[in-house]
Amino acid sequence: MGYYVVIDLEMCKVPKHKKTAVYSWSQETIQIGAVLLNEKFEIVDGFSTFVSPEFGYIDSEIGRLTGISNKDVLGAPEMPEALKVFTDWIPEGDVRMVSWSMSDASQLRHELTGKCIENRRMEELLEQWTDCQAVFSERLSNNRRHNLEEALIIADIRQEGELHDGLWDAFNTALLFAKLETEPELKLNDFFAEARKEEVEHLSSSLAGLFSTLDLQFAS
Repeated sequence: MGYYVVIDLEMCKVPKHKKTAVYSWSQETIQIGAVLLNEKFEIVDGFSTFVSPEFGYIDSEIGRLTGISNKDVLGAPEMPEALKVFTDWIPEGDVRMVSWSMSDASQLRHELTGKCIENRRMEELLEQWTDCQAVFSERLSNNRRHNLEEALIIADIRQEGELHDGLWDAFNTALLFAKLETEPELKLNDFFAEARKEEVEHLSSSLAGLFSTLDLQFAS
């Protein structure tokens, strides 16, 4: 494998009266953050740009969550130009995209379609996508989908920067992804590992007790 691009999008809301027959989705990108991992899963570069929304706006809730204001995106590139700058930053050759859940991939597809954006490189990259959240759940052998903050704690990774900043979320996701890919036996936070061990032991004990009370008869 060549490179991995770990991406995180921050988004604003699109009011109902701003939706069109073509762009009918409820969110729009206001920041693209990404980091580049080499074949050794080392972070070697970073990328961030604000994106000027065409239909949505940054309300007080999104402003508090992301720290991004309408002033920040004023004069920023719109999505077609922002995506071109982003894909120009990505190295040629074998590249796999990574994100926390598949929502960012879905959002990119929506904007490519709804804004009639022609970006062949982005379309190709969308076919090479890894859901880090799903990989994490698989490594934990459970079906629960943890948010990024929870996953970092469980994986015993110190969170860097602020949550809901595109670049920092991409950076922290990259740290977790690298750990998942390089540790044959995933080392977890001691408290979580102990709680998990006790849960498994309790389940085993309960099952053993249940089976001991059953009068099982087998056909000979």
